[in-house]
Amino acid sequence: MMPTFIIERTLPGAGELSQEQLREIARTSNRVVADLGVPYRWLHSYVAGDKIYCVHETADPDIVREHARRGGFPCDSVTVIAEVIGPETANG
Repeated sequence: MMPTFIIERTLPGAGELSQEQLREIARTSNRVVADLGVPYRWLHSYVAGDKIYCVHETADPDIVREHARRGGFPCDSVTVIAEVIGPETANG
């Protein structure tokens, strides 16, 4: 099973980007993913305030950083996700 990473990106005004701007970011990301030539999945992203938090799946954090470099995306941190919890976690 490949690791899943959360990537923090500081992008001033991110929460105010238009749907067209977000669409263009997604197109760029998809194009970079296709060109990486390694197993890589962008699962989803959260846009909030001046940040975008992305969840990607690939073998190595350096590949995540390469995706950011090729796409021209900021990449403040790359952290492996250890667990996912939610309200149902309380049920054991």
